Amino acid sequence: MSDLRRLSLDEPEEVRPFEDGSGQMELVNLAGGAVGRGTFHPGWQWSKHIKPIAGTDSCQANHMGYVLSGRMTVRMDDGDQADFGPGDVLICPPGHDAWVVGEEPCVVIDWGGYADYAKRS
Repeated sequence: MSDLRRLSLDEPEEVRPFEDGSGQMELVNLAGGAVGRGTFHPGWQWSKHIKPIAGTDSCQANHMGYVLSGRMTVRMDDGDQADFGPGDVLICPPGHDAWVVGEEPCVVIDWGGYADYAKRS
């Protein structure tokens, strides 16, 4: 029997809501780590909505993702900053803040940094 599997982010194994209903993370777990779909609503900012969950001064996840829709700005602790939108691949090391730009939710598929993201202890 092969290891063929079908997993769906439309039927996630886990859902993690953010503070104040500002979005959520839907996850499926693979042997190599979690793959997640983050939905970040307008007004969402890591330092406001995830920092209370993470308990760190900035996001310490190493993200590798693909932006499906919406826009997000990421600012590194050293001040480096970039904007991401539909079709962009995001590579973001630990030590950053991020926020949604505009009035459309930002949806990101991430296969690098969502395993413990917004996970309550």
